Amino acid sequence: MNLPAFIAERIAFNRYSSFSKFIINIAIAATGISVAVMILAVALVNGFQEVIQQKIFSFWGHMHVTQYQPNAGPLTEQFPFSADTFMVKHLKQIQGITTVNAYATKSAIIKAEKNLEGVIFKGVDRQYDWDHLKQFLQEGSPIHYNDSSYAPEILISARLAKELQLKLHDPLIIYFIQGAGQPPRARKLTISGIYKTGIEEYDKTYVLGDLELIRKLNNWEPGSVGGYEIFTDDYRQLKEVGTAAYEVIPDKLFLRSIEEIYPNIFAWLRLQSKNEVIILWIMSIVAAINMITALLILILERTNMIGILKALGMRNYNIQAIFITQAAYIVIAGIILGNILGLGLAYLQQTTGFFKLPEESYYMSVAAISLKWWQVVLIDLFTFAVSLVVLIVPSLIIRKITPVKAIQFK
Repeated sequence: MNLPAFIAERIAFNRYSSFSKFIINIAIAATGISVAVMILAVALVNGFQEVIQQKIFSFWGHMHVTQYQPNAGPLTEQFPFSADTFMVKHLKQIQGITTVNAYATKSAIIKAEKNLEGVIFKGVDRQYDWDHLKQFLQEGSPIHYNDSSYAPEILISARLAKELQLKLHDPLIIYFIQGAGQPPRARKLTISGIYKTGIEEYDKTYVLGDLELIRKLNNWEPGSVGGYEIFTDDYRQLKEVGTAAYEVIPDKLFLRSIEEIYPNIFAWLRLQSKNEVIILWIMSIVAAINMITALLILILERTNMIGILKALGMRNYNIQAIFITQAAYIVIAGIILGNILGLGLAYLQQTTGFFKLPEESYYMSVAAISLKWWQVVLIDLFTFAVSLVVLIVPSLIIRKITPVKAIQFK
């Protein structure tokens, strides 16, 4: 029989009420809350990052192929080049690449009945894969192309529609900036759809229309494009896919990831991971301090028992094992409670979305949840290991307790 484990079990599962029983219950509850907060922190940060990245990639793809432009920003208009069907064909053959869409952008001003708004007109052709954007479409449908000329339709964001007091199927005048001292060129278009990504940088800036209209306004050669946006099936493999894509792309063209184009958004997302680590360490420290306090109280209350066990010849390390084993029971109970509480709240949020967020600040109206089983296991193991390691120090107090004084202690 393992005597320290037997004694620890008898103490831990003692049904009689005592001060130590009260402390044990508090320790279990505090450990459970710490574990639940860690689980929820990981789930919320994962969900937040995945939703934002998914929105960014769905609107603009994972990589862009354009002509090289020094110091080009996300709003810079592209230099035209002839559509390269050979390159597109070979890009689609690369493992991981799912879609390649042609596009071009042009600065413009939308004029409604009362207001003006500066925008970037993103032109796409009839081969454009709308599946990525349909999730954002709140009203209407993608633009309808015709064979004779450009499609006289446009998609605008819900934000722009509200600011300009426009609705579905309303006509509007859009003035395209020509540059080089030339006056803007006006075109009358109709709103065929209203979208909402929730990402302010997109919703306040971009409208979508026919690429052919940009070709005519810029006097480009037929079939010219501003660039290609590339979609992959796993953004975590961008480096490998990008290396393979460089082998296919002609020397005159340049490949950039969307992270290079919008570095501020991705820097913000990485900051959330740092916050996650800080929360995990804080809650681990709270759980450790809580267990140290509980163990000291347990040792203090059982001083007489320690003296008797020492008088009967039990060694110090065996007595230490009693209290560390008892503390392990408390930690395990707290971890189980924390898993039930954390996973329960995560499931409730995932199914009901009761916790709301200001969309203008967080790019989503409901806190997203994403959790993997191995993350929960790591949190549990980390909490258990940290708690037991820090308990070794207070358990050394047992070595300083003498049998005579301990038996007389009340």
